Amino acid sequence: MPLLIAPDARFHSSWLEGAAEFDGARQDGAGAEDWPLEELNDGGSFRRFVDALLADALPASPRKPGYVPCTYLWIVEGGTFLGSLAIRHKLNEFLLEQGGHIGYSVRPSARRRGHASAALAAALPVAQTLGISRVLLTCDEDNAGSRATIEKNGGVHEDTRRGKRRYWIE
Repeated sequence: MPLLIAPDARFHSSWLEGAAEFDGARQDGAGAEDWPLEELNDGGSFRRFVDALLADALPASPRKPGYVPCTYLWIVEGGTFLGSLAIRHKLNEFLLEQGGHIGYSVRPSARRRGHASAALAAALPVAQTLGISRVLLTCDEDNAGSRATIEKNGGVHEDTRRGKRRYWIE
């Protein structure tokens, strides 16, 4: 059964395999935008990446303008990395319109098995412990899988803005 865990360098090779499956596409919830995949092949660089993900949850950690504190979690089963999930601690203007509190992605080889739905269900109590009582999630209008994941977890569609469906979960 998959678990939602804090990022851990023990999953280095499996994380790299999962990231390669995205073939350059954006990995929502991964926090890897500023880390070239080639650089993360190195064990030391990967440990620094994991440390940066963990530190991002701390309000005092440095971050780029427009970014908010974020708790990163990984979806794993046994020794296999299946995906990423990010809980953004507060909403700025962009996140309110487009990104939401929670973003996630499941590696392509592990999709259509309920991992995203289970991870989102496990993340909602974590969001609550962070003081987020009403969680905003968004997905592309044409992303039927993400729509189903959000709706299965109680998401209520509020509206669509610039091609993004916006859902709230109490």
